[in-house]
Amino acid sequence: MIFPKISIGSWAYAIGPYADHPVELEEVARQLEALKFDGVELGGFKPHAHPDLYPNKKKRQGLMEMLKSKGLEVPAYAADLWSLPFAEGDPKVVKQYEEMFDRSLEFCVDCSIKAIRVDTVTHTPFPEWLDYQVAWDRVVNMFRSCADKAAKVDTLVVWEFEPGFIFNKPHEIMRLLNEVDRPNFKFLFDSCHAHMCSAVAAKQEPPLDKLCGGEMEFVRLLKGKIGHVHLIDSDNTLHDNETSTHVPFGKGLLNFEALLTALIEAGYNSGWWSIDLCFWPNAWEITAHCKRYLDNLFIKLKWK
Repeated sequence: MIFPKISIGSWAYAIGPYADHPVELEEVARQLEALKFDGVELGGFKPHAHPDLYPNKKKRQGLMEMLKSKGLEVPAYAADLWSLPFAEGDPKVVKQYEEMFDRSLEFCVDCSIKAIRVDTVTHTPFPEWLDYQVAWDRVVNMFRSCADKAAKVDTLVVWEFEPGFIFNKPHEIMRLLNEVDRPNFKFLFDSCHAHMCSAVAAKQEPPLDKLCGGEMEFVRLLKGKIGHVHLIDSDNTLHDNETSTHVPFGKGLLNFEALLTALIEAGYNSGWWSIDLCFWPNAWEITAHCKRYLDNLFIKLKWK
C-alpha cells in the first residue's frame, strides 16, 4: 500500500455557487496548507489555472512555485473542455476541443502534472437527432487521439464518466475504454458518479444497466483500469438534474471504508485521493471536515 496523499479539486471554489465570487487560487492554497493537504487538483477554469491566465512556461513555473511553497503537489488537471461537445460532430467544435486539449496538455507538461481529465461533454439524455454509433466512434477516436498525444509526453489521460454525460452505463463505460485501447487511458473513478451510474442508473436510456452490487460491483468491473480517484458522498440525487450531487462525507450513504479497500484490491495504486466538492454551496466551509474525515478513515484502515 502506497502512503495515501490527499488533495482537493480547486474548481469547487470557482464554479457553480462560487462563480460570482470565486476564491482566488492563492487563497485556496493558503487554506489547504493550513489544513495540511498534500496537494490540490487544478481546475483549468478561470479564474484558476486556465492556460490563458498562465500563457507561458515562466508564468506556469511561477504558479507551481507558489503551490510548492505551500507544500502542495498537483496530481491531476481538469481541462476546460465542458463547452465543447465534440461528439455532436460540428467541425468547428471538434477543432476547438482538439486545440483546447493540446493547450491543456502543454500546460500539464510545463507544470509537470502527470494526469489530465476528459469527458464525453454531450449531456444526457442522449440527443434524439444524434446517431449512437457515429457519436460512439467520434468519442473513441477523440480519446485515442488525446491518449496518443499524451503518451508522447508521458502523461495519463483519465476519463471521468458520470450520469450527466453520454455513455453512462457501467458495461458501456467499460466497453468504451476497452475500445479506446491505450495503456495511458484509464478511468477517473468518482465515488458519487460511480454510485449514481451503477446503483441508481441515473439518466440512463432504457434498457437500464443497474448493478446489484452498486459501486462496489462497479469497482470490480473496472479492475486494473482506474487511474485516478475522486472521493465524495452520494445521497442518491442529481444536482439540477444533471450531474451527481457531491454530498460531503457522512451526509450520504456510501461506505467509504469498504469502497477504498475495494479500490486498492482493484489495483488502484497512485496513492492520491482527491476530494471533490463540485457544486456544493458551502464547499469552503466544509473542506476542513472532509479532510478530517479522510485522515481518520486512513488511520482506521491503518494506512497512516
